[in-house]
Amino acid sequence: MELKKYKVLLFEKIKRQITAWFEGNLSKPIKREEVYRFLHSIKGTAGTLQLTGLHQLADNLISDIYNMEEKEDWDKEALRNYLFDLIEMSYEYEHFHSTLIHQAPIRVENAPLIQLIDDDISMLILLKDALESKGWMVIASTELEVATEQYYEHRPDCIIVDINLEEESGFKLLENLQKYTRKKYIPKIMISVKNDRETRLNSYKMGADDFISKPIDLEEFLLKIERHLANKKLFDQSAMIDELTRVYNRRFLDDSLVVFMNELSRNRRPFSLAILDLDFFKKINDTYGHSAGDMVLIEFAKYLKENVRQTDYVFRYGGEEFVILFSGTSEAESKIALEKILKGFSEKRFEQGGNSFSVTFSAGVFMVNQPGIEKETIVSAADQALYEAKQKGRARVECGKADPIAQHKKKLFVSVIDDDSIIRMILTKVLGNMEFDHADLDIQVFEDGRKFLHSNRIEEKGPHFLILDGIMPVMDGLEVMQEVKKSKRAKDIHVLMLTGRKSEQDIARALKLGAEDYVTKPFSLTELEARIQRLIKRLT
Repeated sequence: MELKKYKVLLFEKIKRQITAWFEGNLSKPIKREEVYRFLHSIKGTAGTLQLTGLHQLADNLISDIYNMEEKEDWDKEALRNYLFDLIEMSYEYEHFHSTLIHQAPIRVENAPLIQLIDDDISMLILLKDALESKGWMVIASTELEVATEQYYEHRPDCIIVDINLEEESGFKLLENLQKYTRKKYIPKIMISVKNDRETRLNSYKMGADDFISKPIDLEEFLLKIERHLANKKLFDQSAMIDELTRVYNRRFLDDSLVVFMNELSRNRRPFSLAILDLDFFKKINDTYGHSAGDMVLIEFAKYLKENVRQTDYVFRYGGEEFVILFSGTSEAESKIALEKILKGFSEKRFEQGGNSFSVTFSAGVFMVNQPGIEKETIVSAADQALYEAKQKGRARVECGKADPIAQHKKKLFVSVIDDDSIIRMILTKVLGNMEFDHADLDIQVFEDGRKFLHSNRIEEKGPHFLILDGIMPVMDGLEVMQEVKKSKRAKDIHVLMLTGRKSEQDIARALKLGAEDYVTKPFSLTELEARIQRLIKRLT
């Protein structure tokens, strides 16, 4: 007997019931007996249809209900957590039951990030899939302007660019990034249908590290990329200096803290750690361009080095944040030193495109005078003081306390826009379990694009991250992106598009409209979670 039809009907029944529970009256509790009957029905039918995994899962859930006899009613969040394995199994069966899934390496949150630029959308999709099969993260774009923004936003570990783009040569991207990339090692690979000697020589003269001709031998291509990434990893591990600012990098900060803590234990010599953050740095990039932003970072680092003692250490902590280790100094003494630096640096004038501007910074400082304090506690205390400095108006220095209070975080607005109720529920659960050092997620879900836009959510001040289904009734994802692009807050909105595997035209339009990335359906939930984690972390 052919059971496939009845299996599909069973999973449709599960989806209908789950949707009714979680997308109906959200304040109405669900009765324990109702949940029991639902699971009992699934168990019996699944066993008959030889769905062993589903049968066992339903049996385990029923057993759990027996052990919770005092629980008569379920609230929505508790029931969603309880049934999450069932929700996930329903998604996987719906999308994968007729497909042979080849297990690719799971992309971890700190996997290498590759930037791919090619306006041949078929080639872009092919190369992106091949690169991601190795467990690497890939952001893709078809236009140089978008690619340049993505580069500064995400700081990739490797760049692959086609020379023969429709409107501009891929050499233009190398030229735009040359000032920045010559200060750090980022492998740059040119690809082209033209394989003549002049094209290859021009590639290397423009700063390319490799040249690969089309048609591409995928096996050779992946081996070359793997070698470039391995060389970059070795370079990064051996380097102590931040390539752009020429001060110590974050990796060397960890080693230096160990030395300072050992000195404190042996000789009772205290020290202070200060975190400095340039005020309104994003506005500098948006107003004057990223080259102006880099100029400010370089000059700030130089000014710090010139205005601290030889026994103090300056580090670039990340982005526009810097750390100073003040040797043998109390927080009061460090505060005085920082306020003097703040006064001097704020008087410095920067010139860009005929415009003149000045820059200030905020700082938090914490003194370490007791052995055994964890590194995380030290950094958190200084970071808390930095937060207070910003709250009090910026351009000031505050001192931290050793209390392990919760770190204040900025809000990141995350919106899931998808007409599939199962995907909405899964992503709500996945996002709800994510934690970030510098951001709290404000998560909302919408069943179509019009409801999202009518909510005026994108007018909320702060960064936004959209997980957007490309194909939806009423208003599809591409129409949503067109409206988002018109918003005055467009620069603060980042999009991960969910799309069908064969929707080449939709993928091209989404990338043209500024999507950070796309994921093809059906997707592995584990890989999607890792990708979301990576993208959000780079935004915070």
